Amino acid sequence: QVQLQESGPGLVKPSQTLSLTCTVSGGSITTNYYYWSWIRQPPGKGLEWMGAIAYSGSTYYSPSLKSHTSISRDTSKNQFTLQLSSVTPEDTAVYYCAREPSSWGLYYGMDYWGKGTLVTVSS
Repeated sequence: QVQLQESGPGLVKPSQTLSLTCTVSGGSITTNYYYWSWIRQPPGKGLEWMGAIAYSGSTYYSPSLKSHTSISRDTSKNQFTLQLSSVTPEDTAVYYCAREPSSWGLYYGMDYWGKGTLVTVSS
């Protein structure tokens, strides 16, 4: 089965860059036609989709986060990464990576998720 696992520092200082890596096993991040997303959930709040990188390497971002968000990948390691710059305490959340299948322009929702990792932004 496909497995995803988030990794990275659990504590980031305000104004710095949050960086997380999602390691994928059981499937290639370059396989047609899957998208690889980052989603976060602040404590007590709902899920927020942040952005994704496609099997082709194309990237897509939530408009509200686009100016601070960068998603990239390392296909040799079957990993994709999230960088969120200029963070504030409001960026404290559980961060998830997930896979979303697509076909013919339709998207079916996330089918595999990592277990999530808590990142706290605090000085």
